[in-house]
Formats: sequence, C-alpha cells, structure tokens
Amino acid sequence: MPRRFRPLGRRVLWICFLAMLLGSVVAGVARLLTALIGLVTNLAFYGRISTEFSSPAGNHLGLWVVAVPVVGGLIVGAMARWGSRAIRGHGIPEAMEQVLLNESKIPPRITWLKPVSSAIAIGTGGPFGAEGPIIATGGALGSLIGQLLRVTADERKTLLAAGAAAGMAAVFSAPISSVLLSIELLLFERRARSLIPVALAAVMGTGVRYMLEGNEPMFPMPTVDTPTLSAVVAYILMGIITGVASVGITKLTYAIEDGFEKLPIHWMWWPAIGGVVVGVVGYFMPATLGVGYTNIGALIAGQIGLAGMLSLCLMKLLSWSVALGSGTSGGTLAPLFTIGSALGGVLGLLCVMWMPWLHVDPRVAALVCMAAIFAGASRAFLTSVVFAFETTQQPHGLLPLLGACAAAYLVSGLMMRNTIMTEKIARRGVRVPAEYAADWLERIAVGDACSRQVVSLRAMETVGEVQAWLATDTAPAKHQGFPVVDGDGHLLGVLTRRDLLRASTPADATVQSLLSRAPIVVREDHTLREAADHMVEADVGRLVVVAPDGRRMVGIITRGDLLKAHARRLREAHEASRHLGAKTKPAV
Repeated sequence: MPRRFRPLGRRVLWICFLAMLLGSVVAGVARLLTALIGLVTNLAFYGRISTEFSSPAGNHLGLWVVAVPVVGGLIVGAMARWGSRAIRGHGIPEAMEQVLLNESKIPPRITWLKPVSSAIAIGTGGPFGAEGPIIATGGALGSLIGQLLRVTADERKTLLAAGAAAGMAAVFSAPISSVLLSIELLLFERRARSLIPVALAAVMGTGVRYMLEGNEPMFPMPTVDTPTLSAVVAYILMGIITGVASVGITKLTYAIEDGFEKLPIHWMWWPAIGGVVVGVVGYFMPATLGVGYTNIGALIAGQIGLAGMLSLCLMKLLSWSVALGSGTSGGTLAPLFTIGSALGGVLGLLCVMWMPWLHVDPRVAALVCMAAIFAGASRAFLTSVVFAFETTQQPHGLLPLLGACAAAYLVSGLMMRNTIMTEKIARRGVRVPAEYAADWLERIAVGDACSRQVVSLRAMETVGEVQAWLATDTAPAKHQGFPVVDGDGHLLGVLTRRDLLRASTPADATVQSLLSRAPIVVREDHTLREAADHMVEADVGRLVVVAPDGRRMVGIITRGDLLKAHARRLREAHEASRHLGAKTKPAV
C-alpha cells in the first residue's frame, strides 16, 4: 500500500533546529565578510588597517585608482584557477545548478573561497554588492552541513536555501523577502517541510543582525504621500520601461561574457581586464566603486540631481556589466538596485518637469524602478516587491511597487526566455523550472481515473486453460497484467502475461500456484501522485485498485491512466471556450 502524503514529519523538527543554528552562524559570517570587505577597502584605497565598512569613493589615489581593481582581478583570477572555478560570477546560478543537478552538494572549499575572493574583488573597487557572496556562502554552509549529516537530498536542499536566506536577511534585514528569494530562485517549490526551516533561518539571521547592528531599515526613506491614481498609472508605465531595460541589461551582460570567451588568453586573466574598465570608470566617477549601498539610499531619498542620477545609472551599468562578464566574484542585487533606482529617479524628475499633473514623486519612482529592474532581470517577482518594502519600511510604496514589478515581470516574460540568473546554466543544458504549479496528480483520486472493467483470473483455473485463452488473441487476452481472485472475489495477487506464457509448471497446475508475492495495490481513495510514487518504488507498471477495506478489488490503474489524467490539465490550459450565452446540454 502506498505511503499517505504528510505535509510534515518528525524529521522537520531536526531540520528546523539545524536551520536556526545555521541562520545564526551565517549572520556571524555575514558580519565577518562585511568586516573583511572593509579591511581590504581600507588597505587598498586608504593605506590603513581598519574593518570599518568604507566607500572607495573618497580615495585620493588619482590615476593609481585604475590599478587597484586590476590587482584585485589578478588575485581573484588566480584563486579561481587554482582554488575553484565555481567562485566566478555572483553565486546564485551556481547554487541553482547544484540544487538541480547535484543534490545540493556544493564543494566544501567554496565556503571560504567564495567570501574571501568576493571580499578581495569588492574591496578593491569591484562594483558589486556584498549580498550575493553572502547568499552563496550561506548556501554553501547549509550544503556542507547537509553533507556532514545523514539527511535526504530534499533536506540538504532545504538547508542550502536556509543558509542563503539567512545570508540575505543578515545583510538587508529583510527576512520575508529572503524567504521569497529562496522559494523563487533555489527551492523551486513552496512546501511546509522546506518553507518552515527556511523561514526560521531567516528569522535568526535577522535577529542576529538586530543584535549587532540595530533594527533600522537598510535604506531609510523620507515619508511620502499616498499615490494618486494618475501617479500609480505612471509608475506602472515606468515598470514597463524598466522591464525593457532589465532585458537589455541581461542581454548586454551575457554579450560581454561571450566577448571575453573569444579572447585568446586564459580566463584567469579576464577579471584583471575587467578591472581596467572598473578602474577607469571609477577614476571619472568614484561613486561607481564598491558596493554602493549609500548610493541607493541617496537615490530613493531624492538627494541626487538629474545629471548625477543619469551619470550614475550609465557608468555603474558599464562598470558592473564588464566586471561581471569578465567572470570575477561578486553579486548582482546591489548593482541592479543602483541602476534601477537611478533610472527611476531620472524618469520621476522628467515626469515632474514635463507632466506635473501626474503627481509623481521622484523618490517613489526611484524605489519602484529599483525593485522593478530586479523583478524583470531575475523574475523573482514577490521577492522584489517585498524587498523594497522591508528595506525602506515605506507602506505607501507598496501599491506602486506591485504595479511596476508586475509590469516589468510581464515585459521580461514576453521578451526574454531566460533570466540573468538562469541564462548561464541554461547554456550548459540545465533545465530550470519557470513555474511553480500545484501537482495535478495530487488533485485526482485513483478511483476517478482507474479502469473499472478489469479482466481477472480465477485462482483455480489451470495454467493450460489460461495459456490457451491467451493464444486466442482476443481483446481481453491482450492485457499485460491480470489480477488473480478467489471464489469470493478477494484479491490474491497479480500475474503478468509473461509469467503465464513462460510458466514451467504442468498444464494442470492452478494459476494460484504461480503467485510468488503479495499483490501490489492502491486504495481508490489515494491520489494519483501516491499511486505514481508507489509504481516507481515497486518497479511495476500497474496497480490493482481496492476498496477502502483493502480487500475487495474495484479496478486497475496503469501508467497510461496516469498520462490520460493530464488530458484535462492540457485542455484547461490550451482550449479557449465561451460559456455564457452558449447552448448547454440539459442536465441528466
């Protein structure tokens, strides 16, 4: 009899405990990584020993600033070549690949190579955020725990996602969007047994951050008024524009990566070449260097003018896309948020100057485009909306955020097959789930899909009689499996056509004598998902369906019946029809 589906089992308590412990540790690691980035930044740009999180923008190196990212690129390239190539990039696609193909088994050395290489890349001026490496490091720690302990592949995936969520929560103080990010980009599901541990890990990561750094929002924003209807429509239009921009940015980034692939030199030198561009851009616009969290705060607070926002948007895009395309180690969230908020600020100010009757607030425009560009580039829709709210704690921004992110998501889905997170691994042949729909087989009972007209054999029939009947080649005799029942109709077992034709027993032996194992059955009140799992575990192609009492046979279900059950799903998805005003058959 197949196992009944249970949303939760006792083992989830153990996984929850591990996730909470992991969340606390990852929050501490996030603090250490931030300090390491600060140390490298202070050494590289100011020549001092300090772990204070400083911006490289205030340096006085002059033209020597160009050399700093190049040196960082050389170090990261060497670490990637002789340490692990997996540290290249922003980490989330690599984690997705391990979840989908390798049972969430991330090599243990990534737990220290990724944060150290990212700290060097960012600390030497790389235009990345600290959140990507911390998410990757948290996921690697979760995977490591899942490899050290005896857990299932699903539980290991949960621990990986829990570590990633705790990392993001510890950086941004955004526990809910961290959980949503794990669901939309790592778990590819929303089930209680994975959702609860991930949520608890995010809570612990945020709690440790509160204890160490306080509970102020990551990007404080002045209070704004409730948007008018005309303003909401304008924000949705901005979401459309930002969605187009997110598609362009994704294609640009991978086009640059393709360009690096054509260079006639080893890939370990590419980050240094990207560092030249980072340094040159940083010389002309120092604000593009480093993580740039202060830039995001200034943009959504309306503290930068039109020319400054336009320059920051374009220069950050150039610096970040080349650096990321070169294969160095860094994140995507903060750069995208910077580019998106700068673009939104520009659009907002243009609306104020040219269409004041729309009542657009440039600060809200910066906020919604900050979220919309991530929604379009990654299609992490709910993550984008909730993240912008959690990091600013601005309730009047929720409605514009929802509209703009939905618009950007729509445009991205229509214009681009893969996302900035999935394009890289899709090129390597990895199939990434794009939708999270309820399992159709869970919705249908076995009794509604099985065949009730069952051709069965009586236990006392002889083998010779049955073999002669099979030789008639009539329709009932063409089945591949036959239940065997006693005189009272109770099920005794199942024999296949092969069992009967290849039987070595005398012709006068009974059919019952060929039975070698108990029948593999499923009750009619089980779901088709439970029946399908039972077929796989028992390595059979058909199951006898019995009544809830477990003895009386009522039908048989085959693999073909499972496939036929999807006919209604396909019909509902693809067949358009109208019902109001149409003639209907009278009820019987």
